[in-house]
Amino acid sequence: MPKILIIDDEKAIRRTIKEILEFEKYTVDEAEDGQQGLEMALKGHYDVVLSDIKMPKLDGNELLNKLMAHGTESSLIMMSGHGNIENAVDAVKKGAFDYLSKPIDLNRLLVTIRNAMHKSTLVVETKILKKKIGKTYQMIGNSLALNNIRDMIDKVAPTDARVLITGSNGSGKELVAREIHNKSSRANAPLIEVNCAAIPSELIESELFGHEKGAFTSAIATRKGKFELAEGGTIFLDEIGDMSLSAQAKVLRALQENKITRVGGDKEIKVDVRIIAATNKDLKKQIEKGEFREDLFHRLSVIPIQVPSLNERKEDIPLLTEHFVNLICADYGMPIKTITKDAIKVLQQKDWTGNIREFRNVIERLIILCGKEINDKDVKQFA
Repeated sequence: MPKILIIDDEKAIRRTIKEILEFEKYTVDEAEDGQQGLEMALKGHYDVVLSDIKMPKLDGNELLNKLMAHGTESSLIMMSGHGNIENAVDAVKKGAFDYLSKPIDLNRLLVTIRNAMHKSTLVVETKILKKKIGKTYQMIGNSLALNNIRDMIDKVAPTDARVLITGSNGSGKELVAREIHNKSSRANAPLIEVNCAAIPSELIESELFGHEKGAFTSAIATRKGKFELAEGGTIFLDEIGDMSLSAQAKVLRALQENKITRVGGDKEIKVDVRIIAATNKDLKKQIEKGEFREDLFHRLSVIPIQVPSLNERKEDIPLLTEHFVNLICADYGMPIKTITKDAIKVLQQKDWTGNIREFRNVIERLIILCGKEINDKDVKQFA
C-alpha cells in the first residue's frame, strides 16, 4: 500500500489531510517538525512526502535540500500558507515534485498525490530496468586479453577521441562501445546505436541525418536523424563497413565540421556527438577495393580497439558460464542450475566460431533441456 508522510507543525492540518488520504486507502504517518520529518523520511521509504515550508527546528527548504542530497526516491510536495510564485519555482528547481498553497484545495491535493505516486513508480521501475540492463551488458572475464581491453577503455572513455572497434561477429564489440560511453562524461546523454548493415543503402542517409518534409515520396513530415537524437551523447555506428560511399562522405563531413544537413534540406545543423564505430570487416582491404573511404577510416580510427574472439580467451569460460546461468535462470524464473567442472572443460574444448553470442545460446539450450545438474555428457549432446 502506498505510504505518505505529512510534515507540518499544525496538528489540525496534519489530521485533516491524514483523514482524507486514509479514506483514499493510503498509509499515512505524521511528523510535527522538520527534524522529526527528516529522520522519518530517511528511514521510512515513503512514496510521497508532504511538507510545510515554515516549521520549527528545520524548515521545509532545508528539509528539501537534505532529502535531495541523500538521493531520496520519495516525491516531495511542498505546502505553505505564505505561498507565492517565487517559492513554488524555487522549490521545484530544488527537486520538489510540486507546490501547494494553503488553504489546501483537497481535489488538487489528491490529483497531485496521484501524479506523484505515478512518478515514484516510474523512478523505481527505471532503476530496476537499469540494473537489469547493466547485468545484461557486462564484460565478463579476467583474461589478459579482456583486461587489456578494460585498460584501454579506462584511458579512452574520459576523452572525446573517436574509436574504431574491430572483431569477429558476436565477440562483444557493442559491449565495448557501451562501456566507453558509460564511463565518459557523456554517460547521462543518449547512446544511439545504428546498425549500418540492417538499413538499406537508399535509407541510410535519412536514418543518420534525418529528412525534411517532402524530401522523397514517403517523407510526409520532417524527421530528425540519429546524429541529432544523439546530441550531447554518443552515436555507435555498428558494421560501418557496410555503409554506402555516399553516406560515408556525409559522415566524414559531420566529423570534420560537426555539422549535418538533413536529406532534402539546405540548413546546416550543428551537432555535438562522439562517434564510436565498429566492424567485423578488414577496412584496409575494403579501401584497396574502393569500397571504403581511406580519409574516413583515418578519421574514425583515432583509437583502434581489437576485441578478442572467445577462442582467444577460453580461460574466461567458467566465469561466462556462471554469469549466463544466473542471468538466464533468473529470466525464466527457475532455480539456478549447476554445471559440473567436466562440463566446463568440454565447453572450453569447443571451437566457438560464433563467439559470445553462440556461447550464450548454448548455455540457454542446456538450461532448458537438461536437469538440475548439467554434466559433460549433456554438453556433448546439446552444445
